[in-house]
Amino acid sequence: MKIQSEATERVARTLLEVGPSTAADLADTLGMTSAGVRRHLTSLIDDGLVVAHDKAPYGPTPKRGRGRPSAVFSLTDAGRAACDQAYDDLALAALRFISDTYGEQAVHAFAEDRARRLTLVGQAGVGPEPTAALSPAELAAALSQAGYAAQVEPLGDVAVQLCQHHCPVVDAAREFPVLCEAETAELARVLGRHVTRLATLAHGDAVCTAVVAPETSHRPTDREVLA
Repeated sequence: MKIQSEATERVARTLLEVGPSTAADLADTLGMTSAGVRRHLTSLIDDGLVVAHDKAPYGPTPKRGRGRPSAVFSLTDAGRAACDQAYDDLALAALRFISDTYGEQAVHAFAEDRARRLTLVGQAGVGPEPTAALSPAELAAALSQAGYAAQVEPLGDVAVQLCQHHCPVVDAAREFPVLCEAETAELARVLGRHVTRLATLAHGDAVCTAVVAPETSHRPTDREVLA
């Protein structure tokens, strides 16, 4: 479904980039009035592109002032698809062609190459095989530039959670889960840490999340990453 207006699309894309937000938070981010933002949110809700919650469905709960708690808004699957559908359609068509023409091994090779290219922005200046691991924040920035709207949240003092609020190839990943598997392995490789995937948009979850283990002096080998 196409979003009705450019201003309404700005509200939707802000939710895509920053995750669940109140109308007041969106108004501050966009430089709009809360009433104006609410009109666009109502339109998005009527079209099934946004849903309102009593609290954030994932990630940190937005800060609230005194009085009645504010609703928290987030994109639905249809809302994410409306923001970016053409790229996913092309990726799915390409993967089907590779699978039918060259077989499963070629699909795996493609998935691994694509996953490695996702992190190249964060590795600028250090080559395809960096000697120093990326930090979770550097990796999140690289993924965001690739369209994944990624952010890092602390999990106490022992680990962090990497959240990806968007996936440009979510439909392709549903049919070819090797895309998610290769991506998780690549995250662990460039971070130099163990990564445990908890949820994915491709499986119907509200967000892609992964727990990144504490930093150690040991950089995992490819065999350990895939174990």
